[in-house]
Amino acid sequence: TALMVQRGVCRLLRAAGFATLTEFTLTTGRRADVIAVNERGLIWIVEIKSSIEDFRTDGKWPEYREYCDRLFFAIPQDMDQEIMPTYAGLIVADQFGADFLRHPVETLLHASRRKAVTLAFARAAALRLHGLYDPLSNS
Repeated sequence: TALMVQRGVCRLLRAAGFATLTEFTLTTGRRADVIAVNERGLIWIVEIKSSIEDFRTDGKWPEYREYCDRLFFAIPQDMDQEIMPTYAGLIVADQFGADFLRHPVETLLHASRRKAVTLAFARAAALRLHGLYDPLSNS
């Protein structure tokens, strides 16, 4: 379920003008399910929740707020939306696409944090691309 939601979320974000990476490791060591950057340099993080149990047992997502301009939750279509925090955005998705149900208030990152996250995003993207055309490299 989480992989299907991830695919739909990435399609939605790409259509909205964002480049995306999945399983992106922040400086805290936590992994964001999806991180996205657009041409203006805005950074969004999407936390995927595949079930109510998944949401209730995961306490790491509040830390993501410090690394993005907007934080969203993405859930499958059959999951109850009422449990999701109202201060975060909400996306409903399946493997074919997704829709924004709610946008959060934008809280812009400090310039130094934005630069650090953007550089980490660029490095991660370049390393993943390199791994595609040279899978035996040590990158």
